[in-house]
Amino acid sequence: MAPRNMLGLLASAALVALAGCSSGRGGGVEASNTSRADGVGLFGGDADEVPGIGVNAFLWRASLDTLSFMPLDNADPWGGVINTEWYANPEKPDERFKATVYILDTRLRADAVTVSVFKETSGENGWETAPIDPATTIAIENAILTRARQLRLAAIES
Repeated sequence: MAPRNMLGLLASAALVALAGCSSGRGGGVEASNTSRADGVGLFGGDADEVPGIGVNAFLWRASLDTLSFMPLDNADPWGGVINTEWYANPEKPDERFKATVYILDTRLRADAVTVSVFKETSGENGWETAPIDPATTIAIENAILTRARQLRLAAIES
């Protein structure tokens, strides 16, 4: 293959990979690689699985959507881990939060997502670890699952 063709191929592959990371709401990888109604993907297997990522595509996108207000630190679609940077609500600058989402399955299931939330408060000695209400973690997990179901329904209907 000529070097010019190879460069074009690499640029195309990079654009496809980058498009999968967009924060836009429409036309994502999830809808384009799955069949519409029968639950079987175009490439075989479960319609919730997207070639190229190692986790459920709907849970992945839903996790990114749900945590979009927090700055992203690291996202590994093959390992299913999303880490955020510290986020401080402007109304409460003396406390900050950080989250890690683990997607544990290729299927859209309630037990396929786990969230860990960390909290720090500003004190005399700088930032100090503070306890987190367990309901916060559950609320984030539920928000991710709700969004994932919405994305799946939208993919089926389109």
